[in-house]
Amino acid sequence: MAKIVKHAPLLPVILFALLTSGVQSSALAINPPVTPDTPINAKNTQPQKQSSMVVQEQKEKPVTGYETIEWVKLIPKEDLDALMNPPEYLNDIQDGSEQDQFSNQVQNAIEAASNDTYQQALVSTKVLTEMNGKKIKIPGFIVPLEFDDEQNVIQFFLVPYFGACIHEPPPPPNQMIYVTYPKGLKVDDLYQAFWISGKLQTALFEDQLGTAAYTMNMDEFELF
Repeated sequence: MAKIVKHAPLLPVILFALLTSGVQSSALAINPPVTPDTPINAKNTQPQKQSSMVVQEQKEKPVTGYETIEWVKLIPKEDLDALMNPPEYLNDIQDGSEQDQFSNQVQNAIEAASNDTYQQALVSTKVLTEMNGKKIKIPGFIVPLEFDDEQNVIQFFLVPYFGACIHEPPPPPNQMIYVTYPKGLKVDDLYQAFWISGKLQTALFEDQLGTAAYTMNMDEFELF
C-alpha cells in the first residue's frame, strides 16, 4: 500500500527561500566564498599572496555568456503554487503513528489525492520549454552517480538543497538536473555547494536515486 508523502512540506520553505532570497539562500549558504585574509599594504605595491583556495576558486570561475538563474526559474508556476500551499490533511497525520504508515485513513486520503495538485507537484516532470538549449549558471549540491577510475565525479544530480536523494527525499523532477562532466570533478565534501554552468536540456533522466526533468553537459564549475 502506498503512503502519502508527508515530509515534503519542508520543500516549499526551501523553494520560498530561494525565491525571496536569491542565490544567497540559507539552503546554499553553507560555504560562503573565501576572500583574502590580508589586504594589500598601501606602502607595498606588490600584492600579498592569496590562499591556495582563493587561487583555485579564481581558476575555476566559468567564462562569460551564461545566464545566472535560481531554481524557481525551472518550475512551472502551477507546480510552484501547489508546493507553496500544502494541503491541511498532511498536518493531521502524526509522525510515526499508525496512520502515518498503513491504514484505511491513509488509503482513503491517497485515493482522494488523485487530483491533489500538491501530490502531483511533488513528482512533476513538467518543464519550462523556453529553458531548453539555454546556457545557464545555477548553484546547487552534488549527488554523485558515477565516477571515473580516479574517483572523480563524471555524472551527478544537481539539487537545490543538501541531503536530497541521500538523507532527504528527492526534490520534484523539475527541481533536479542530471549533469555529465567527462573531465571529472573532484568532490571531497558533499556539504560543498557549487556553481554549475552549461547548456540546459529539457530531457528526462531516471535513476534509482531520483528522476530529473532537465539534463546538462557541464562546461565549467565554481565553488559557491
